Amino acid sequence: MTHQVLRYAAASDVGLRREINEDAVYASDHLLLVADGIGGQPHGEVASAAAVSVLAELDQSLRQFDLATLDLEVTLADGIVAIGRRLAETAEQNPATHGMGTTLTALLFDGTRFAAAHVGDSRGYVLRDGTLHRFTRDHTLVQALVEEGRITPEEAVNHPRRSMIMKALQSTGSSEPDLQTFEAYRGDRYLLCSDGLTAGATEEAVKAALVEFAEPADAVRELIALANGGGGPDNITCVVADVVPG
Repeated sequence: MTHQVLRYAAASDVGLRREINEDAVYASDHLLLVADGIGGQPHGEVASAAAVSVLAELDQSLRQFDLATLDLEVTLADGIVAIGRRLAETAEQNPATHGMGTTLTALLFDGTRFAAAHVGDSRGYVLRDGTLHRFTRDHTLVQALVEEGRITPEEAVNHPRRSMIMKALQSTGSSEPDLQTFEAYRGDRYLLCSDGLTAGATEEAVKAALVEFAEPADAVRELIALANGGGGPDNITCVVADVVPG
């Protein structure tokens, strides 16, 4: 397959109802990720920042390698184990952060393939040939209820426990991530986002923005504006990346 590169942009916004931003984001030529500190627990912003810091360090260390020679899934999985260690070490050094946690959605890119790692309720989408497809599964109570047929997807949108996360990376012990690998195709557009985007904007509106705005930075700004226009109930973080010829 022809070698590809990424054209990307990322941004984060506190939203309209939060006092601090507990999201964290990182984007480079080979690694994209969004982390959302878990609300209702101590120091979510510390947890998400730690996750980004660990994987940013991994990204730097990988620059000496040809990524095409590596097992991308194993590399990402090792990085997530390292995040768990960092969270535990931080909590040991600062007991006030005990119990902190974060979601994580990440893509590692070698020019022809992506590996994806996902824990929690941040999301990953790909826009291909005009169709928006979500390649992550929410690790939430309401998603489990939908899959069991106990509530409908429409009921899940406004369910009072829609934010209850069943899996996360935490200082007290981290869940195993969902891992997958897939080919990179020229023209694909990827979106990683915290749940603050979909809390304020429908998937139809998200798709429309991704289709309309050709530049990733413009698309990111529009997505954040959409979420804030929908009430901005949570922190909003987006990464938009296009697969283009190398």
